[in-house]
Amino acid sequence: MVANDNARRTPLIAGNWKMNLDHLQAIAFVQKLAWNLKDAKHDFSSVEVAVFPPFTDLRSVQTLVSADKLPLAYGAQDVSAQDSGAYTGEISGAFLSQLECQYVLIGHSERRTLHGEDDEQVAAKVKAAIKHNLVPIICVGETAADLELHGPSAVPVAQLKTALSGVSNAADIVVAYEPVWAIGSGQAATPEQAEQVAAQLRNVLKETLGEDVAAKTRILYGGSVKGVNIAGFMREPNVDGALVGGASLDIDEFSSIVRFQKHVGL
Repeated sequence: MVANDNARRTPLIAGNWKMNLDHLQAIAFVQKLAWNLKDAKHDFSSVEVAVFPPFTDLRSVQTLVSADKLPLAYGAQDVSAQDSGAYTGEISGAFLSQLECQYVLIGHSERRTLHGEDDEQVAAKVKAAIKHNLVPIICVGETAADLELHGPSAVPVAQLKTALSGVSNAADIVVAYEPVWAIGSGQAATPEQAEQVAAQLRNVLKETLGEDVAAKTRILYGGSVKGVNIAGFMREPNVDGALVGGASLDIDEFSSIVRFQKHVGL
């Protein structure tokens, strides 16, 4: 296992809006979020904040972030494995790069379950993201049935191994562990459960990309993250942030998650 080196990994709090907020609502939300965090004197260099709006909002978010020089990062919720061509409804990584997206979510559990994406498709999308200078946030996680059948970490470890096939050790990536049984359930994994899987995922990074990459790569936890439980996750040595779903649509709640360092006892 890689030694506890999370002191040099900048925490990342990422808000996945899913299919919520149109482009006008996105502008108002991002403005309010930035103001809220500025008023709270949040240090963006100590905890990075990123939002993941729907595709139709990205141009508006780019314009606002650029014009007002907001210290927020943003990314897309998915990317095509293809660069261009007859792929109706797909979004190329080249398009996202032109919108100055820093990140893209890949292999989110809803893409896997609702759209049937398998590990090979996820791996192809990871390569496409890296090709277009996007940082892939590779989502892995198990269902309740997987957990009962295979035990903790087996499924996410296998998913990550496939997703990393063909990735060079120079690539900048993020991994997000999102147990499907915890997403939207209101019942998050315990910090100990998240740490157990995160430690195994870091071992995969070490085995496939080398110890230096494993030491610098951020591993996020996602699944019913809230302001009241984020501090517990962030105390764990291999958890470097959170992928937040529903709570990211509530500015006060999301700001509380971002400001986990201010929580009592951390």
